This record gives sequence, C-alpha cells and structure tokens, in this order.
Amino acid sequence: QVQLVESGGGLVQAGGSLRLSCATSERTFSSYAMAWFRQAPGKEREFVASINWSGTSTDYADSVKGRFTISRDNAKNTGYLQMNSLKPEDTAVYYCAAARNRYAGSKSYEYTYWGQGTQVTVSS
Repeated sequence: QVQLVESGGGLVQAGGSLRLSCATSERTFSSYAMAWFRQAPGKEREFVASINWSGTSTDYADSVKGRFTISRDNAKNTGYLQMNSLKPEDTAVYYCAAARNRYAGSKSYEYTYWGQGTQVTVSS
C-alpha cells in the first residue's frame, strides 16, 4: 500500500505563490504516474495536473495553465505542485494521487493511491 502525504498548503493572498509537496516512502513511486486534484466546498473533485513516471510528460487543467507547474523528484520519492499567481477561486483542498501505471490522464478513477489532502486558501 502506497501512502502519500501532502504538505505545503496554507493561507496566501491573491497573486501569491505556494508549493505543495507529496511524499512517500514507497520506492515504486518512481514507476507511477501522479497527479494533483482539488475539491472546493460544495463542488466535485477536479483535475489540476498530471505527470508521467519519468517527468517528461505533463498535462494541466485549462484553469491553471501558465500558473501551476507539476514536477517530481524520483530520487526523493516526492512530487510537487508549484502554484503561482494564485486566485481566490483556487481555494480548495488539494490531493495528490498516484496511478499504478507509468502514464495516466485526468480522470480520478485512473489513480489508485490518494493522500489525505492539504488546504489551500487564497484571500482576495
């Protein structure tokens, strides 16, 4: 069982930046695709960004393109989400997820392992 632990959330003003981390002790993480999803109050969980096992292929939701960057460091078994130019509408609980495949897309059902989530709040 792969346990994912997110960190780096918090309260930030609009226009600010945060970097989320997703860490695991599971070495097989380096062969899994991973992604970030988010869920705002009263809304469904939505896809934010994904990255393949080697970090050579990424995908983003239109709402975050040009502002967010997903990356990973397989030597550290850690994934990241750099969030710049944050907006109040980015406020949500952010979840990292890992798929038991080297490539995965934007659907939550593609991902087997999930973290507990970290709160990101952007004030206007």
